Amino acid sequence: MMAKKHLKSNSAVNDNAGADKKPKGAPQLPSSSRGRSWVIVASSLLVLGTIFARSSHPLEDYAVCSAHRKIYTVDATHPNVQCIVVRDTIITDVGDLADVKARWGKWDAVQSFPSFKLPWPLDFWQPSLKISFVESHSIVVPGLADAHAHVLQYGAAMNLDLTGCKSKQEVLKRLVDHVKSHQPILSDPSRWIVGMGWDQNLWSDTRYPHADDLDSEPLLKGRRIYLDRVDVHAAWVSNRVLQLMGDLPEVVAGGVIIRDASGKPTGIFVDNAMALIPVPAPTRTQLLEYFDRAVKDAHAVGLTHIHDAANEPYLIEFYRQYAATRKLPLRLYLMGNVESNDEYWGHEIPRLIDYGVGGRLNVRSVKLFTDGALGSFGAALLEPYSDNPSTSGIMRVQPSALSTLVKQFWVDGWQVNIHCIGDLANHVVLDIFEDVLSNSEHGNATDRRPRIEHAQVMTSEDLERVGRLGVIPSVQPTHATSDMWYAEQRLGPERIRGAYAYQTLIQTSKTGVLPLGSDFPVEGINPLLGFYAAVTRLSPSGGSPHGSQGWYSLESLTRAQALKGMTLDVAYASFAEEHLGSLSIGKKADFVVLDRDIMTVPASEILGTNVKATVIDGEVVYGNL
Repeated sequence: MMAKKHLKSNSAVNDNAGADKKPKGAPQLPSSSRGRSWVIVASSLLVLGTIFARSSHPLEDYAVCSAHRKIYTVDATHPNVQCIVVRDTIITDVGDLADVKARWGKWDAVQSFPSFKLPWPLDFWQPSLKISFVESHSIVVPGLADAHAHVLQYGAAMNLDLTGCKSKQEVLKRLVDHVKSHQPILSDPSRWIVGMGWDQNLWSDTRYPHADDLDSEPLLKGRRIYLDRVDVHAAWVSNRVLQLMGDLPEVVAGGVIIRDASGKPTGIFVDNAMALIPVPAPTRTQLLEYFDRAVKDAHAVGLTHIHDAANEPYLIEFYRQYAATRKLPLRLYLMGNVESNDEYWGHEIPRLIDYGVGGRLNVRSVKLFTDGALGSFGAALLEPYSDNPSTSGIMRVQPSALSTLVKQFWVDGWQVNIHCIGDLANHVVLDIFEDVLSNSEHGNATDRRPRIEHAQVMTSEDLERVGRLGVIPSVQPTHATSDMWYAEQRLGPERIRGAYAYQTLIQTSKTGVLPLGSDFPVEGINPLLGFYAAVTRLSPSGGSPHGSQGWYSLESLTRAQALKGMTLDVAYASFAEEHLGSLSIGKKADFVVLDRDIMTVPASEILGTNVKATVIDGEVVYGNL
């Protein structure tokens, strides 16, 4: 009403002022026409004001809807909805289309001009909620998350990827092709060749390779070659690298230098012994290249949030500088790590909470190691390996030293995440966590959320204990389906029943939390590989040692459990469940559109799923809506 009075008053003043200045005989407009003109002018001004006000909003409000209510929210209060409404970076409403439109209209009226409605024909400027419908066969799920991965290592590995090689000869061929296709390496034999992904368990001869194998190719002979095994717990180097290293120690605490019958190093270094290899650290330019490649591939498979396991200070500084100047293209939860001789290093890791442009970087946890990996005989077992009784694996740190470190990190307020593969490693770490939780005055399991990374092989007693203590097991379902072809040979028929026991871990957990990850680049980056492995216990080709029913299928997850494990549970494991992990009102607008319903299609069709759109903070970063 005040606006109309103001307009009328101005109109009267202008009419009187103009009457004195009009020349004699000038045509006179009827007063009703003059009034309508001013209404149009005033309405136009209001329209322009409305447009200007709306143009200042970072993002236009919009709704994403599924006619068949195929929006899976991972929110128990309303598991499936027809629409979600996004304002800027936040989900502001969920429900049926008619209801969310009505609620949005009331909100917008209050926020804009509560007492003003534009007259026809100008009312087409009146704001309306933009609505996008996904295709009838598509679904919407929360942004997919990976609870355990290695972002920069993935980008580096893609430069020379050796995964899937069925023989040493195939590895050598890929190396030769790589050299031929990279002129700077071809023309300069002093340049390092760095790759990753070989796995001797896939070869007909499952023994470790030798440095001499690399020299068998004339183009490779004399070059500096460093190749990580697929699990990154063993490295294969050339004779030229061995020459650069000079004299080597006879014994390495927490590691092994593989030697031949004469005691000469063969070029294989396991776990802590890998630190002896003088492979150069990547430059900042290389890190940017690795990061860009990883982000591109992550967006394409629907990843919006990644827990990056084990980052040294220089890598954390890379991310910190990036986040300080521009928005990280996805959410990163970093675990700090420093290679040390049992010395405390918490002061070397910066503590960052919702840091940087957009607040997408977090550093509030550390990663510790106990043992190696099953495939390289490094997993620490309570009893010797069934297929190699000469060893029980490797404890990379002594229990007493690990206990001291854990207690110091706990007192200093860090979330403590510990790599454990074998049943000995898991048992030792649970002993330490039980001691800390029963005696500490610095927070309980809910406050501090201690994690065991991998939790791969456990005794039945420890499967119960991890849940009772409230320790979070962070697991990778594709490890189960990659290892299943040899795991029972390694462990025997009894121990295998406590391995990769995902359903048991959920059932024994007080919270029902089981965050899922991939460990990429150890496994593929596509989170649907993990979803499929978790619910089927089959290889991507549909096989298993137990046939089409799946490998120890009683430990498979339901599809609902698997989706929660790669969304809400990952958020919980990083203290972010109030903001991420489900399509709930007030949470971040991170979601993914898939071209088929992974919750209902036949299992054989899951891996054919494509991502139609990946959205972070309400912005489409891949595909389109």
